[in-house]
Amino acid sequence: MVSNRSAMNLSAAHTLAIQALAYLAGDDEVLGSFLAESGLGPDDLRERADDPQLLAGVLDYLLADEKLLLEFCVANRTNPELPRRARSLLPGYAEPM
Repeated sequence: MVSNRSAMNLSAAHTLAIQALAYLAGDDEVLGSFLAESGLGPDDLRERADDPQLLAGVLDYLLADEKLLLEFCVANRTNPELPRRARSLLPGYAEPM
């Protein structure tokens, strides 16, 4: 678990994104929705589970659904701001306008 007090660095961002992926994988309906939206299949997901670009996509998916984000944060005892900070450190981040 990423500590709410820890400084967010690339390693912590990676860890939080893996936790988010595990959370999505724990709910068949949510996982199915993520796979459909991302265009990935289950085998792709298994092969690329450690890929920073995939993990960035996991956080994007989580951040796009406030209810899901809050459920993840409660389940992982994580401040809801941490996934946003983690996302900013992974590939493809664009500063919100």
